[in-house]
Amino acid sequence: MRNILISLGAAVSALVVMVFVAGPVAGAPASPLVDAAWVRANGAKPGVVILDVRNKLGGGSQAAFRQGHIPGAVYSDYLSAGWRTKVDGVPGQLPPVADLERLIGGLGIDNDAHVVIVSGGASALDMGSATRVYWTFKVLGHDAVSILDGGYRGYVADPASPVETGAVVPAAKRFTAHFRPDVIADRAVVQAARKTGAALIDMRPPDQYRGEKKHTLAKRAGTIPGAVNVPESQITASGGRFVSAAGIDAMLAEVGVDSQDDAIAFCNTGHWASLGWFARSEILGQKNVKVYDGSMVDWSAQNDLPVEVKTQ
Repeated sequence: MRNILISLGAAVSALVVMVFVAGPVAGAPASPLVDAAWVRANGAKPGVVILDVRNKLGGGSQAAFRQGHIPGAVYSDYLSAGWRTKVDGVPGQLPPVADLERLIGGLGIDNDAHVVIVSGGASALDMGSATRVYWTFKVLGHDAVSILDGGYRGYVADPASPVETGAVVPAAKRFTAHFRPDVIADRAVVQAARKTGAALIDMRPPDQYRGEKKHTLAKRAGTIPGAVNVPESQITASGGRFVSAAGIDAMLAEVGVDSQDDAIAFCNTGHWASLGWFARSEILGQKNVKVYDGSMVDWSAQNDLPVEVKTQ
């Protein structure tokens, strides 16, 4: 079996969520995951921006934001605000850097901000909204970014968590990207990775991995030959809470992970792939992983590229 995408260090035993409860937050090391207590303690501090990206994948909308949100949060619908765009006929791709700079700056986020991303917390699919936006910030060279573990549902489930209502209009700021190509892959990178034996992980549901079903925009069913399946639903344990590092370690060890292998996560259009990237790169700290942005919608459209159907 080919070594797989999400490799783990044997020394990783637990996920540590860093809690910054004193001193300035801006400039402090950003933990990939924060909890409701962290948000209550730090959300209103200078330099912290709570970015609510709830959307229909988790039952969210701008109307839902107005009905209740974390105090001081700004809203940007992940699916419609411009976080993804169509490139060469493939939807859901990374937009031009200049467009993302305008989007982020318009939300009141500058290069000194610590951004905390909040999705609905309904499911792994929904938490993919947060991981995809998180990955986008990393592509743009912004490391001061975190995800609220459990999303908005987890936040309001704690009776100590305050909420506010109404619209929020942030004052625009200037955000300058520093593009980081080491976390993004295109089909040429994937082709090269297949030749070097890099690990490929298909984050789609098993029936899509096997080729029994496919995305409506995919030209052919199946997966990239040699890829191994880690379904996106396994990355969160209950709703929007991520599996611990130890849990991910055990799950991936079962499918033969090697932490030394370069790896590429993919799905249909790079949404679920961001969950796999986040699990390996941010929770486990294994940085030799990329997201194939075009994923199977892009790959299957190229008639010269092979596709493997597991049901045959």
